[in-house]
Amino acid sequence: MRPAPSSASATFLRRLRRKPTAVAGLVVILLVIASAAFAPWLTPFHPARLSPRNALKPPNLEGNPLGTDHFGRDQLTRVLYGGRVSLRVGLIAVTIAASVGILLGAIAGFYGGWIDEGIGRFVDIMLAFPGILLALGVITVLGPGLGNVMIALGISGIPGFARLMRGLVLAVRNLDYVMAARALGGSSARQIAKHILPNVWAPVSVYATLQIATFILASAALNYLGLGAEPPTAEWGLMLSESREYIRRAWWLATFPGVAIMTTVVAINLLGDGLRDVLDPYLQGR
Repeated sequence: MRPAPSSASATFLRRLRRKPTAVAGLVVILLVIASAAFAPWLTPFHPARLSPRNALKPPNLEGNPLGTDHFGRDQLTRVLYGGRVSLRVGLIAVTIAASVGILLGAIAGFYGGWIDEGIGRFVDIMLAFPGILLALGVITVLGPGLGNVMIALGISGIPGFARLMRGLVLAVRNLDYVMAARALGGSSARQIAKHILPNVWAPVSVYATLQIATFILASAALNYLGLGAEPPTAEWGLMLSESREYIRRAWWLATFPGVAIMTTVVAINLLGDGLRDVLDPYLQGR
């Protein structure tokens, strides 16, 4: 008796295990998520708790393993809580960008003609501006604030998702299974939702994963410029900004938030590259 074929999830996990860098990235991401989620149980301090007597203490084994800042706040606590903010910004921004970009790209690729032309010109105009510059322009209109940073980054990411989705839809819209659905009288919305989107989710999910890293890095840059989170919020970019005046005599203030940003971004990129190799049928045989 032949064994039952393995499920899609089991096949995916088996292929992913063959990519040690992707597994390492996934483990690091899970650790970052867990440390952010369980921050109240991992540290006895509050991220905004002031202790002037303990200001600028270097890393030590007496309760502040990553040292303290110029207000005496525990750096380990602020790094852990900062992960909550950075991960939330990355996820919300990519959700905004994907929701709008996928919709625009699917409509443009499926209908073509003047609809494709109009959406294409709109996307081209947005692509004329570098992503961070477009985000700065949106923040200028909306005003500074963490919520506006998420919106600005989400808007700046729309063109990438739209172009990717348009190309994918153009590649599959005339395949046999889509033509069969059209011949059976399926509506355009049903064809897109039931027959096109499920068959192009892999490259979109890989791109979305990589964009989370991009948005976390861009968010740190905007917060460093003072356009996002406001003190005393624990956020990695803001922590870097606050460390500028003390970097010569308190190296740990910039080092540990910087390492947190670098580690998270690299881990997400490693996972994204691994997902691309696993989900792309042209690369699975390598």
